Amino acid sequence: MVTDLFVYGTLLPGDVRWPLLERYVTGEGTSDAVAGLLYDTGLDYPAAVFDESATTLILGRCYSLRIDAIDEALRELDIEEDTVDGLYTRVEVTTQNGKRCWAYAYGTGLDLTPIPSGNWFDRP
Repeated sequence: MVTDLFVYGTLLPGDVRWPLLERYVTGEGTSDAVAGLLYDTGLDYPAAVFDESATTLILGRCYSLRIDAIDEALRELDIEEDTVDGLYTRVEVTTQNGKRCWAYAYGTGLDLTPIPSGNWFDRP
């Protein structure tokens, strides 16, 4: 069972949706990365396209979700990430540190600007 979540944008500490995630995590989380490309949607949130064969990395943090609230956390995050309409999809990824995590991958529908550094805080 996957119990960790990889975050790379507005769910990071200090960003607007961190309070939503904060109540469901245990510990401080760890810096990590996943192969893929990160984009700026132009709407104040990023879009990640995970690709194991990519030579670029998406930088973020991996958090352990509270076991007693994991179903509630994922249900709430799925709603927040708009998985119903397909803007994002919850997928399983493997981080550079070898950890299996849930993450939210971009679907389709927006014009995107690449963030070459892979770091949401470095967006143009």
